[in-house]
Amino acid sequence: MTDTQTKRPPAPHAAERARTIAARHGSAALLPQSGSRTSPLFHHVHPCGSTILLLPDEHPLVGQLWQTPRAEVTAMLEIADHAPVPLREPVRGLLWLTGWVTALDGKEARDEILAVADVRPDHRLLDAGHGASVLRLTPASMVIADAEGTSSIRPEQFTSAAPDPFCGNEDNWLRHLEAAHSDVVDQLARHLPEELRAGNVRPLGLDRFGLRLRVEAECDDHDVRIAFSKPVSTPQELAAELRRLMGCPFLSQR
Repeated sequence: MTDTQTKRPPAPHAAERARTIAARHGSAALLPQSGSRTSPLFHHVHPCGSTILLLPDEHPLVGQLWQTPRAEVTAMLEIADHAPVPLREPVRGLLWLTGWVTALDGKEARDEILAVADVRPDHRLLDAGHGASVLRLTPASMVIADAEGTSSIRPEQFTSAAPDPFCGNEDNWLRHLEAAHSDVVDQLARHLPEELRAGNVRPLGLDRFGLRLRVEAECDDHDVRIAFSKPVSTPQELAAELRRLMGCPFLSQR
C-alpha cells in the first residue's frame, strides 16, 4: 500500500477535539476512586480544564469531602459527545478528565458559580447552596477517544487549544441537513468508498477540516471523514466547501 493510500484526512488536533467536546456540555459521569459512578446535576469545564460540578448535598462524596477541611478525592469525570441525529450508536467520542475533587463553600463557591453564569447561564446554577454543593475537579491528565483515535492530553495543551469554530451550530446544521436535504447527503455519499455506499448514510459531525458521515451497514458501523480542500472558519467558507463536495459548478468566488 502506498503512502497516499494510507494517509488519513486532516483533522483537528486531539486538544482541539477535547476542547470541542467540553464546550458541547454533553452528558457526564463522575467516578470517584472509592465510590460509585454518579451523574452530576451540572458540570462546566473552564478553558484551563478546571471543572465545576454540582452534586446533591446528601451525596456520599459530598459528605466525605466535608469530613475533613480542604479534603480532596481522586476522581475521573467522563464526558460523552453525542451525535446530533439519532443513530444506532449515538456516542461519537469520550473525554476523560482525571484529577482531584474538592468541595467549595462560602465566597469561593459563590464566585465560581457567578463566573460560570457569566459565560453559560443555566437555571441549575440556582440550586448551588440550596440543596446542591459546589465541587471543583482540578485535572492532572486528560484522554480523548473518538473516531480519530485515542490520545492523552496535558492540561496545558487543553488550555492552549480552542473549540472548533462551528461547535455551537453543528447540531442544528446537521439536523437540518438530514431532515430537509437528504439529496445533499446522497451527493456527499459519492465520496465514500464504493463498498460503503449501500449502507444507510447519516451526517455525523462537522468541523473546520471536514465533514464526517456515519454509514450504518447491516452488521457494522463505519465513520468516514470527508476533507475540505482547506480549513474553514466562517459559514461562507463552509458553504463554498460543501458546494465543492457536491460538485456544484457555481462555486462562490468570494
